[in-house]
Amino acid sequence: MRMKKKTTAAASGAAKRRKGASAARKPGPGGTGIKGAGTKATGTGASTRGAVASGDKSTIRRLRAQLARAQARIEELQASAETDFLLGILNRRGFERELVRSLSFIKRYQASGALIVLDVDRLKPINDAFGHAAGDEVLKKIVAAISDQVRASDVVGRLGGDEFAVLLWNLSETDARAKAAALEDAIDRLTFVFRDSRVSAGASAGVAILTAHSDIDRVLDEADRAMYVRKAQRRHESQENPRAG
Repeated sequence: MRMKKKTTAAASGAAKRRKGASAARKPGPGGTGIKGAGTKATGTGASTRGAVASGDKSTIRRLRAQLARAQARIEELQASAETDFLLGILNRRGFERELVRSLSFIKRYQASGALIVLDVDRLKPINDAFGHAAGDEVLKKIVAAISDQVRASDVVGRLGGDEFAVLLWNLSETDARAKAAALEDAIDRLTFVFRDSRVSAGASAGVAILTAHSDIDRVLDEADRAMYVRKAQRRHESQENPRAG
């Protein structure tokens, strides 16, 4: 009797184990078994990662395009901030930036150069007599005359008002002073007609030689002082020979 009860209990336990295993293999409400569900999850994850990667690339391309536009705008604004609106040459800020870069190059490579500062001699009387439009025309013609006398590698700028500067590369002190005289002569030969009156302007030039020991404040001051000495000399020459003025 005991033997029969044990046999019956064992059979019942085996049946329960078979039923449990069958339930584990049975598909769930979604119609997918355990193995199938795992496969589907893996496929969905790969698809999601692909979509994210594609979205990332699109975002990167968009940000790069925005950055390129921003950089172009920055360069445009910088050029505008460093350019004289009336004359289309560097203003004082832009010229001084170029001068600093040039001095660094000269110090590093033992190159040579010169700074010429030009001051227009009779611009104020022209403005007073004929108006600022006439003065603007004089300035434009003077810039054209200066540009004709220098090389493409040289730099021309307006320091302010009626004062200009020219940065010259690779020339001796003798050549720099000869260039200053040539610039004076080119401007002196310009004539203008306003209200049936013929007038001229003229300019005085001062020179500073750039060396490995130069700094921007020193060379600008040296050229400026030399220009005022030259202006006084020209004024004296004009008084001695009125026809030369």
